[in-house]
Amino acid sequence: MKKRSAEFYEHMKRRRTVRDFSDRAIPREIIEHCLRAAGTAPNGANKQPWHFVVVSDPDIKKTIRIEAEKEEHEFYHRRAPEDWLEDLQPFGTDEKKPFLEKAPYLIGVFAQNYTLDENGDKEKHYYVKESVGIATGILITALHESGLATLTHTPSPMGFLNEIMGRPSYEKPFLLLVVGYPEEDVQIPDITKKSLNEIATFM
Repeated sequence: MKKRSAEFYEHMKRRRTVRDFSDRAIPREIIEHCLRAAGTAPNGANKQPWHFVVVSDPDIKKTIRIEAEKEEHEFYHRRAPEDWLEDLQPFGTDEKKPFLEKAPYLIGVFAQNYTLDENGDKEKHYYVKESVGIATGILITALHESGLATLTHTPSPMGFLNEIMGRPSYEKPFLLLVVGYPEEDVQIPDITKKSLNEIATFM
């Protein structure tokens, strides 16, 4: 157990977010396995309040990029406070999001505040954000385990994803996960993670 936990940490330590993706194809079966893994996440009252929309169609990806860049332009030029923009500078991000078209897959993660039963009545869900967050973490981990890179993208607001992806109003976009192989010779920011003493307290 000690060996497995240490090996898992070393493996996950190599996971890094990338913004430059290859267009190399990925077998759909890999994505399906990872989504099944995400679906095993613990969640409130076993309501499983999530839905994943997997996009590989080039035209749909282009539409998503266009709408996302509209919101990102507003963020970078009007909405974001200066301190936030300063914190983003080391990562070299801006409103241009070519990875939304180039990466083989985009996965829209939706949080279901409730669903409708066969009679059209509401079925309430519990701890929705917490449950969807856990499932998303498992999904990212599964994709990393499969040898793929990811980028969590959260244009704000994200309501346009409901229309493009055909999701009902009671589902809220949680995030857009970009999935693929990293571009050859991709560069990533040189960052460090907080130490165990900084993130954990043992009592």
